[in-house]
Amino acid sequence: MNAFENLVALVVEDSAVQRAQAMAVVKEMGFGTVLEAENGLDALRILEQAEQRQVFLLVTDIDMPEMDGIELIGKLAEAYPVDNLIVTSARDPRLLETVERIASDHSSINLLGTIPKPLTTPALAKLLNLAKRTPPPGQAAPSVYGMMTLDEIEAAIDDGHVVPYFQPKVDVKTGAIRGVEALARIALPDQGLVPPQRFITTLEGSPLMQRFTLAMVGKSLERFKTWTSVMPHLKISLNLSADDLAEKTFLDQLMARVQSHGVDPSLINWEVTETMVMKSQSLANLARLGLKGYGLSMDDYGIGYSSNMILAQSPFTELKIDRIFVHGASTRLNRRAVLENAIDMARTLQITTVAEGVEDVADWSILYLLGCDQLQGYLVSRPMPGEDFLPWVKSSRIFLRETAHAAAAGFEPSSPN
Repeated sequence: MNAFENLVALVVEDSAVQRAQAMAVVKEMGFGTVLEAENGLDALRILEQAEQRQVFLLVTDIDMPEMDGIELIGKLAEAYPVDNLIVTSARDPRLLETVERIASDHSSINLLGTIPKPLTTPALAKLLNLAKRTPPPGQAAPSVYGMMTLDEIEAAIDDGHVVPYFQPKVDVKTGAIRGVEALARIALPDQGLVPPQRFITTLEGSPLMQRFTLAMVGKSLERFKTWTSVMPHLKISLNLSADDLAEKTFLDQLMARVQSHGVDPSLINWEVTETMVMKSQSLANLARLGLKGYGLSMDDYGIGYSSNMILAQSPFTELKIDRIFVHGASTRLNRRAVLENAIDMARTLQITTVAEGVEDVADWSILYLLGCDQLQGYLVSRPMPGEDFLPWVKSSRIFLRETAHAAAAGFEPSSPN
């Protein structure tokens, strides 16, 4: 049975030609019912009539008469929920970036992504993999848990339930594995794996943050140490919070924890965001870590207001470029401009560049063209438990090498012969 044959989709587009083309693409995905609307007002009327049949997917243009796509999104957030939303446009790609930011402010909207026109089957299929699915009749929905409390987090630390997952970082030119980033999770016997969205906000600004960080560092280095015997040049990236970096005495505890695991500081990168080094004590602690031989990485580069100034004035050795400027940069000139500027800036300062959020070969190709050093993202691997890392290394080398070659070939001139 087709996964979408019992589901309803709605295409909102004022151009009859483009609407027909978009509907054909949606039907090709196997949707049982595909409705159409000429603009936002027409779409709202249809949604009211289709109240008994929840719309699983709504695909809308931005530039339309009577009610444009941006106003429609606002109405959807207020009173016309649909399961999943995709936005298309032939206008300035920065409008699509604006839509993404608007949608992120509304928890009731599940924006799968934005697609420059024309809508194509591969682009739609890729985004539909991210769709929220309603469980079949008679099947219970998965349990939903809220934010963890400080008491629950403290118990998780005490009971050893804080666990690192690891996401690989690979060389852009060769696909060789250069390092891993340790990402915090909590594994509870009754709930399974708890994602960071359920505990990080509670932790921030609390006295537990430093204990949590030390637990994560200890668990991560314990696992990392077992890998260095077979991969001696592998590096590990560990995240520090603003609370960690602003505390003068915490730094000694942190370095003592590293020393107790016998890991060379040169193999460790401490990741911080630019806003975390605005205070003088934070900058002093960052400098101390650099003096001890640790690598220092500016995370989420490009999101803040003073990225270049902070990068130029702080002792960073690595620059991580946020996924919002990486994925899709091969087709969106605005993303490419920020990406190219970041890579050029880092090259001038002799800083290693790492691009986050690489999801397809086109992302990899633009990074190869612009001279980025390393990348990470779902194309390479999702975060994985420590016991899966070495088996993944063995099974993925050929794929990574061939993907790096394909990415490079995408921008190499054809042979004259």
